[in-house]
Amino acid sequence: MIGFAVATGAALVSAGYQSMAPTGQWFGKAFHGLPRGSNQIALTFDDGPNDPHTLNLLAVLAKHNVRATFFLIGRYVHQRPDIVREIAKQRHVIGNHTFSHPFLTFHGGKGVRKEIQQCREAISDAVGEHSNLFRPPWGGRRPAVFRIVRQLGLEPIMWNVTGYDWNAPSAEYIYERVSPKIRGGDVVLLHDGGHQAFGTDRSRTIEAVDRLITRCKAEAREFVTIPAMMQRPR
Repeated sequence: MIGFAVATGAALVSAGYQSMAPTGQWFGKAFHGLPRGSNQIALTFDDGPNDPHTLNLLAVLAKHNVRATFFLIGRYVHQRPDIVREIAKQRHVIGNHTFSHPFLTFHGGKGVRKEIQQCREAISDAVGEHSNLFRPPWGGRRPAVFRIVRQLGLEPIMWNVTGYDWNAPSAEYIYERVSPKIRGGDVVLLHDGGHQAFGTDRSRTIEAVDRLITRCKAEAREFVTIPAMMQRPR
């Protein structure tokens, strides 16, 4: 009995880890980058649009002629569709990050569908046609979540490098969390907004992104959007 209890506990711990792990595949496959050795890097930004930080980030990306992928929260899209239109105008890719940023692991199927569909409608109202990319808040999922995502014609996208920028004390902190981990083929998770409130300060992230792009371009890295990276043979 003790052995069974230990095994059961270990299985539950593993399942819990897989429900959040960005590169975990137990609960359905999701794109999280290319095999090591590629020179491509995909910058992704969650929780926007956000004023003024999304616009400031767009200025940095334009300065370096870099395209990125933005996973937007539907309720903020409703609030500032003009920022979403600017993202699209500058030829960045726009993806779905649910309407209100819930933890989908604890949502029933109906709730999951509603969150995704409301976000898709909000983005479509703002810019019309956009990508079929979806990222679950916090990376949280269970088998039914990705099944519903694919039934809705969307492709789940995770990441393999994160800057832990949601509560970072400095731009240096973010930069040091990302820079040493870049090996090529990476999908980098950062944030231009915050799910708890519109207007969350992301100035540290923007400063870190400026430094990161400068360094990686000096190393002949290529910044691409998620769709461009996915088109490359894996």
